[in-house]
Amino acid sequence: MPPDADAMPAPTDAAAGAAAASAADDVRMISSKELRAHASADDLWISISGDVYDVTPWLPHHPGGDLPLLTLAGQDATDAFAAYHPASVRPLLRRFFVGRLSDYAVSPASADYRRLLAQLSSAGLFDRVGPVPKLQLTAMAVLFCAALYLVLACRTAFAHLLAGGLIGFIWIQSGWMGHDSGHHRVTGNAALDRVVQILSGNCLTGLSIAWWKCNHNYHHLACNSLDHDPDLQHMPLFAVSAKLFGNIWSCFYHRTLAFDALSKFLISYQHWTFYPIMCVARINLLAQSAVFVLCEKKVPQRLLEIAGVAVFWVWYPLLVSSLPNWWERIAFVLSSFTITGIQHVQFCLNHFSSEVYVGPPKGNDWFEKQTAGTLDIKCPPWMDWFHGGLQFQIEHHLFPRLPRCHLRKVAPFVQDLCKKHGLRYAAASFLDANVLTWKTLRAAALQARNTTTGATPKNLVWEAVNTHG
Repeated sequence: MPPDADAMPAPTDAAAGAAAASAADDVRMISSKELRAHASADDLWISISGDVYDVTPWLPHHPGGDLPLLTLAGQDATDAFAAYHPASVRPLLRRFFVGRLSDYAVSPASADYRRLLAQLSSAGLFDRVGPVPKLQLTAMAVLFCAALYLVLACRTAFAHLLAGGLIGFIWIQSGWMGHDSGHHRVTGNAALDRVVQILSGNCLTGLSIAWWKCNHNYHHLACNSLDHDPDLQHMPLFAVSAKLFGNIWSCFYHRTLAFDALSKFLISYQHWTFYPIMCVARINLLAQSAVFVLCEKKVPQRLLEIAGVAVFWVWYPLLVSSLPNWWERIAFVLSSFTITGIQHVQFCLNHFSSEVYVGPPKGNDWFEKQTAGTLDIKCPPWMDWFHGGLQFQIEHHLFPRLPRCHLRKVAPFVQDLCKKHGLRYAAASFLDANVLTWKTLRAAALQARNTTTGATPKNLVWEAVNTHG
């Protein structure tokens, strides 16, 4: 059995100390160079707290998918592992034990991060969810009934328009619920959590929770990596950095993010099209979700996922078709899509204006990369419901398993760590965050106009905009 990497108990007497020393002598010592040599799908080693594990046989069974393991293959993954797994998972690794790193070292920032993580765990914060999920589910049920009443029992166009807005607001709350249940248990029971996910996600919104987990887990791991993070890969519509103009390869979508003539044209105006597109961005999510559950090779409980999405495509079109005319039907759909577009904007505010990089994430700078790639939104406590936990995005990225009701308490400790290690702790008001995002999009748009890649369509509007910048 390998020694515990985090804390070895002190021997009680000389005999115990001699036995421990003998066991340590039998452990294979592995250099970081040798560890890096085992970084492929058919030969995958990782290091956690200095212990080295051959997780090749575990790759197809990893609940978080194979991408996180492949991305951190051949390197230290301690901080990422600790952030996403409770301590109870650690003993399961022993069957994969290979040896111990001979040159294992921990950076001061990582050491402090792990210490804070251990303190939060000892305080039991990861297990205390609070009343938010129950209140949220109750509110969603009440609002859904109200929307049905406005459509089926009321005759005025205004009531129907209001119902569409309520549906959009319910979708926002469903997004927060899916986000929470994807990171930690919201009911205390895994089976009941699964029911909540399918009903509030797949059935209510048409978005597969399996699709969301696949995207979101990798986003957390590769936060703001232009070629790894799917949340920054929106070509040909948006680009947050000129580095995306080099036709880079998406390690998530397994395709080239082409900067061609169409991309150049659309990105050149992205600071003007951003908000209008966010109003109908739901269409893209629905399409991605459908393609995922139907075409992805490995989808956990595929039939359940498909059945849940199918329920949405039954009730929502039926509800829309019950409206008296096409104008009201279109207004209803646009109202629901536009209101939920607020959440799509919120997702972008946390990352679009933050620091980006190209390449895979590294396990030994987890704290630094997560803080650099995220932006908190300043708001009073009474507005926490509006942001659904995203107002403390830095804290959430550092402690993704932490229920959102504790994020405000943890924020001062994270700020102190950033100050101690000279790291930027970015926070802005909701309005300022929108301004920062708009400026980021505008800067990239102006750079796109001056980039020679691709043949851009020329017309009088194009020339006028270029002339006046």
